[in-house]
Amino acid sequence: MSVVVVGLHERDTPVELLELVSVSEDDAPKALTALRGSAHLSEVVVLSTCLRTEVYAVVERFHAGLADIEAFFESRSNGLLGVDHPLANLDAARSVPAAPPLAAGAGTPRLYCSIDDEAATHLFTVAAGIDSAVLGEGEVLHQVRRAIEIARAEQAAGPLLEGMFRHALEVGKRSRSETSIARGTTSLSQAAVVLARGERGGTLAGCSVLVVGAGEMGAGVARSLGRLNEQLSVTMTSRTQSRADAVASDVGSESIALAAIEESLEGADVLFTCTTAPSAVIDAPLIESVMRRRPERPLTIVDLAVPRDVDPAAAGIPGVTLLDINDISLFASQQIGAREAELEAVRKIVSEEVGRYHAVSSARTVAPLVSQLRERAEGVRRAELERRGRYVGSLDDAGRAEVDALTKAILAKLLHDPTTVLKESAGTPRGERLAEALRALFDL
Repeated sequence: MSVVVVGLHERDTPVELLELVSVSEDDAPKALTALRGSAHLSEVVVLSTCLRTEVYAVVERFHAGLADIEAFFESRSNGLLGVDHPLANLDAARSVPAAPPLAAGAGTPRLYCSIDDEAATHLFTVAAGIDSAVLGEGEVLHQVRRAIEIARAEQAAGPLLEGMFRHALEVGKRSRSETSIARGTTSLSQAAVVLARGERGGTLAGCSVLVVGAGEMGAGVARSLGRLNEQLSVTMTSRTQSRADAVASDVGSESIALAAIEESLEGADVLFTCTTAPSAVIDAPLIESVMRRRPERPLTIVDLAVPRDVDPAAAGIPGVTLLDINDISLFASQQIGAREAELEAVRKIVSEEVGRYHAVSSARTVAPLVSQLRERAEGVRRAELERRGRYVGSLDDAGRAEVDALTKAILAKLLHDPTTVLKESAGTPRGERLAEALRALFDL
């Protein structure tokens, strides 16, 4: 039995492929059900963010379990994960490297895989915010929390993944409180606003801004715009009108119905999109129609969504600048600055916490085996006393108590050394061999 993480990341995968395998909150229960249908996976959590889609699982049979996770990714990608597919050659100018194959002959070179302590290290690194487009960003910590909450609600997570994700949340909080990794621009929404300002000559003053999507990311964009202290107008819209109204009220902006988006776009200078829609909500013909009516007025679009909200073909329309998650990630990586010095401190925290997690989880794994051994030994002791019932029964109360105490003491002394060695070796190759031997010798 092993804990694994298998996934796809933006740095190794074209956004065209990443958006196919992304899992929204609404889609998560269905995805978890599909994975838990495997006889080889006993626990499952799906973590899907703008930059990654990952499956964390407890596999009962290693290779068979990995094959089932691969099949899950393959099905969501519409069969496009194979190395020979044309998607492997997409956007060659970016020189996107292929991740190491998941397994020999797996045929899925873009999938990465980590096992046990390496899986914990990976999750802790994600939660700490140092595997993000923006170092220290806090949105990913919320996403890690939601992933385990949804898996718990769907009864897909068990004690092993519950423990690992709970520990990851502690790592995320500690990293941000004990270091300066979260200083400055600490979210994708903030980075998107800063990027848009740069595209508009360093200021959004005088601009009309439309924000499509009123979830956490959309609200973050609206708040970041409000903190600019520049004279600009902001309009919110969303598939859920009540959310758009709530965010608009919170930040002092206006809100419109999504059906009125074309009219609002005609007067917009900047468009931010960040919905969780499964496909584009703004197509190229709509943008083209709007731009024909305002040919002298450029439009800057920043699409934060995965899957993308705006048809990529809109990038070819005269007067339109279209930026997506790849552009935001590249921009954010160039803005690391002073926070890069905090990376080593955060990595040290992650390393310490992995060690602590290993000790705790190893002890948790050994505890049931020790308990089974003691139960087996106690059963033998009681059975032998019953076999000698006539002799024991002939003793008075004090004599019977003395025999009971004596046999318990002998049992405790015999089990003390094996139990101690097993606990001290937990999590090591020697510990695994001892545990296996104990199971075989005592039929546990």
